[in-house]
Amino acid sequence: MLDANLVTQLNAYLEKITQPIELVASLDDGAKSLELRQLLEQIAGLSDKITYREDADSAERKPSFKINRVGSDISVAFAGIPLGHEFASLVLALLQVGGHTVRLEDDVAERIRNLEGDFNFEVYYSLSCQNCPDVVQALNAMAVINPRIRPVAIDGAINQAEVEKRQIMSVPTVFLNGEVFHHGRASAEELLAKMGGNDSEAQAEAINKRETFDVLVVGGGPAGAAAAVYAARKGIRTGVVAERFGGQVMDTMSIENYISVLETEGPKLAAAMEEHVKVYGVDIMNMQRAQELIPGKEIQVKLENGGVLKAKTVILSTGARWRQLGVPGEEEYRNKGVAYCPHCDGPLFKGKDVAVIGGGNSGVEAAIDLAGLVKHVTLLEFGDSLRADEVLQRKLRSLPNVTILTQAQTTEVHGDGAKVTGLQYTNRATGESHKVTLDGVFVQIGLVPNTEWLKGAVDLSKHGEIEVDSRGQTSVQGVFAAGDATTVPYKQIIIAAGQGATAALSAFDHLIRSSVE
Repeated sequence: MLDANLVTQLNAYLEKITQPIELVASLDDGAKSLELRQLLEQIAGLSDKITYREDADSAERKPSFKINRVGSDISVAFAGIPLGHEFASLVLALLQVGGHTVRLEDDVAERIRNLEGDFNFEVYYSLSCQNCPDVVQALNAMAVINPRIRPVAIDGAINQAEVEKRQIMSVPTVFLNGEVFHHGRASAEELLAKMGGNDSEAQAEAINKRETFDVLVVGGGPAGAAAAVYAARKGIRTGVVAERFGGQVMDTMSIENYISVLETEGPKLAAAMEEHVKVYGVDIMNMQRAQELIPGKEIQVKLENGGVLKAKTVILSTGARWRQLGVPGEEEYRNKGVAYCPHCDGPLFKGKDVAVIGGGNSGVEAAIDLAGLVKHVTLLEFGDSLRADEVLQRKLRSLPNVTILTQAQTTEVHGDGAKVTGLQYTNRATGESHKVTLDGVFVQIGLVPNTEWLKGAVDLSKHGEIEVDSRGQTSVQGVFAAGDATTVPYKQIIIAAGQGATAALSAFDHLIRSSVE
């Protein structure tokens, strides 16, 4: 089942198991059950601390299995065969149920431990989804800390009838005690907050007690991470406040143009960036949304929870988010057929008709990927021609199940109240309105900077980007900016990281000069 290379790696990991565990499978006569049996038997054969048995009545979904810590209530479950992106989730579950340390901050672990009530989670994932493992792994880790948390990770492709019945049209989708709880990527901290384990007043109080930073970085993407490393290496007091460390990189599937790294995935790069920042003792304040920038000799950043951070210099690296269509039906059918991540949600539309909005590189790449999964793809571009690289356009035009519509302005997303049924567009050349019947709409029309909270505090361009000079200096003395939120062209990871380094060096130079003055 597993190739020799994976077996070697797995062997090394399983040596870290300290508590005996058992794998309990619920199988039927299908091919997938046979496949799962082979996988679990192979894993059990690699460690004397792992046993395998079958219990056909242990779960309603087949094939499925549980990982139980012998002699305890600690247990996690998978309904499917967790390979692909979820293989890491399987390995982590084996280790953590087997006694290996759960890597969460002490205060987060304590809040999880103190949760009261029973939490039965169902997480629907697809093997091609790069966002899903974060949620699966977070809930599994929480279950090890608090056995009243019981998660099961469900492969939507194997349990298609269930997906159809529950009308799940995006992954990860999380149910708690039978009710929809969450859509999309989330960390243990984010899930904990939604479960009632977040004391915002206590967090605000702790934030208010922090001393003034020499450099405060707002945002934890590539620009923010690079800025934090460069600032901390100067030996000055550095902090990072971020809504989600890693930023938009966490939603990036494949990265093949980050120099010296031949190929990686967004979540892996984000994790490596965070580890690099932590090496220098940077104070990372995650899951905190900035609300207001208050310039002055001592700059203040007010947070949504009421906390206020003070700094001598600030580096703004708040990044950007997917731009929305802004048409009727889009918000109503978000996660019900309207999607923004073709890698994550594409497999849920297998054999169906979908549309991709946007003719740039992102849109054309999405259409190419989806064409291999779905019945038919209709690509709509507002302009009179596609804007993607020529090599991508040639590939797209070679696909038999793709229709390209240019000068097409999407005006509405249609649905039946539960899911998308089609969209309306206007032909800009003729003025005629047309309806396309389909099951999903993937929006790929670029980015919008996360700068609304900065209006009136720093100068912004007409597109909402922070205006900066070659040194990353904004219109406010002591406030610098870097990354996709700025006016610097070409929104690329490597450019954002370089900008972050520039902003940090500029901030340090400002600190030196202002101290002399």
